Amino acid sequence: MIRSFTTLARTLNLSHAVEELKSTRQTVRRHIEALESAMGAPLFEVKDRRYQLTHAGEQMLPSAQSIQAQGRLFLRGDLGEVDGMMRMAYQDGEGWYFYIQKQKISSVWDCGSGLLPAAVQAWAASKGELESDAMNVVRPFVLVYRDTPAGWLCSEVGENSFFRKWWGRTEALSSVGRPLDQFPGGPEVAAIMKLPFVEVQTTKGIRLDQVATLLPRGEDSAPTTIVFNRLLMAARLPDGSDVLVVVVDRANQLMIADLDSAILERIPDDVVLEF
Repeated sequence: MIRSFTTLARTLNLSHAVEELKSTRQTVRRHIEALESAMGAPLFEVKDRRYQLTHAGEQMLPSAQSIQAQGRLFLRGDLGEVDGMMRMAYQDGEGWYFYIQKQKISSVWDCGSGLLPAAVQAWAASKGELESDAMNVVRPFVLVYRDTPAGWLCSEVGENSFFRKWWGRTEALSSVGRPLDQFPGGPEVAAIMKLPFVEVQTTKGIRLDQVATLLPRGEDSAPTTIVFNRLLMAARLPDGSDVLVVVVDRANQLMIADLDSAILERIPDDVVLEF
């Protein structure tokens, strides 16, 4: 039912959805009707022979996509929990990998970073107001994302941020306006990448993750090992609209379960923030 729903929501064309699903029109319709019955609301309306999502359908779609992506990863053994917190381990078979594990917020105090504790203190003092003077101490080190109909878009890259240090000024600035979805690993990894953002946006709180992956440092460079701690903080602009503040610092200790700590030795020596 979820596959039928997400496919029809993407194509908005029953024939195309049936072809992609290798199913029948009757089966897809039956799946949608069963899902609508379970949800207690119509998910689509048909105008000029074209399907359109209803308000209920739009609200349900992100969760359905997330459930579908998590299901695929779970069946492959790539998704699980450690001490009740999400851990994902993804490898594409061609050498690229992506590990992410949610961490206790208290880990910011002893993870070896000066930036992350300062960011938590600034966020608390600012009461979540991005333009507050209290945020000035960490503002040059952050990225800012906004939730838009096109997905999560980067709207600000701090001049001293980790990703500017990693990619360089030109590439970092070109990431402004780039959707979060444009990430290696396909739709499953993209969906998992969204989960922490959605959680923090919903709770209006903060979240800490550790990530280990391979990223290029330039347009023609080979992917390089990087392990970093990423703090997400919900914030507001002066007009009241919501944004997410992303603070990243190099990891000095490994906090991802079942990963060899020798991976830290492969991080380039020059990737160090001066905070």
